[in-house]
Amino acid sequence: MRTPALLVDEAALRHNLDTMSAALPGAALRPHVKAHKCTAIAKRQYANGHRSFTCATLREVEVMADHGLGEDLLLANEVLDARRLDRLVEAGARITLAVDSPETVDAAAASAVREVLIDVRVGLARCGVKPDAAGSLADLARSRGLAVRGVMGYEGQLMLVADRDERRRAVESAMTGLLAAAADVGGELISGGGTGTYADNVWVTEVQAGSYVLMDTAYAALGFPFRQALFVLGTVISVSRKWAVADVGLKALGMDHGLPAIDGAEVLFCSDEHVTFTPADGAAVGDRVLVQPAHVDPTVALHERMYVVDGDEIRETWPVDMRGW
Repeated sequence: MRTPALLVDEAALRHNLDTMSAALPGAALRPHVKAHKCTAIAKRQYANGHRSFTCATLREVEVMADHGLGEDLLLANEVLDARRLDRLVEAGARITLAVDSPETVDAAAASAVREVLIDVRVGLARCGVKPDAAGSLADLARSRGLAVRGVMGYEGQLMLVADRDERRRAVESAMTGLLAAAADVGGELISGGGTGTYADNVWVTEVQAGSYVLMDTAYAALGFPFRQALFVLGTVISVSRKWAVADVGLKALGMDHGLPAIDGAEVLFCSDEHVTFTPADGAAVGDRVLVQPAHVDPTVALHERMYVVDGDEIRETWPVDMRGW
């Protein structure tokens, strides 16, 4: 196999799917496909009882619907031109858009999409309307002929809070604003949460977790019951007395959450094409190493395909078919 290559451990993947389905069965989980960008994985989530999905890009919505997974798709991101989705709606896909301004309401109203969620800011310095303005934005959406399904609010700033009690308290505080907005907006959905708060956010009606299915070292440090299923296979290409170098670098790894990990080694740094590490038991040119990424989402997006493995055996090859925009 050519390296670097994206590997998925089949047993760990199955464990993660089943563990999350037991914790959040059916409609309690709206899996976020941005974490894996792979319809083959989405179909496994669907088979586990999750029929609604969260998307981050127009392309993710398009590919999901084109693969028969358009039963209930939420584009949990603001867009200013949603007309790309018209053909999907006209073909029967159910698509909901997140809106947080008159401009994004106008974009939804100008498309064939007829349903929206009011995106509410709950602490993350990103998208969302202030909680006390959610009701008036919902009124505007309804005046434009749109159905408002409820609210969403992503407490992304809390996903990697290490202390469980602190994380729970902070989630409760964040959800206070979302629940107030929900009371003003109406609708049946209160959508939010993620892998980091899936067990703590008991206030939403559906959790938008995604990373749980493949995992990364940032989430693994929090002690969740999910297993590392995603690895980047590398080949050792150079060895010195103090370190070794493998062909897995910045162009194969999402690095915004820090350095990757290699079992039995200390990772020193990454450069464009290389990871430099100190193996505890030595290394030889040609050895294979499994590099564990610190952030699953951008790592997957750098690869065209993933190889599903059982030990040393490649069982399947899945395209990362939702990458790009």
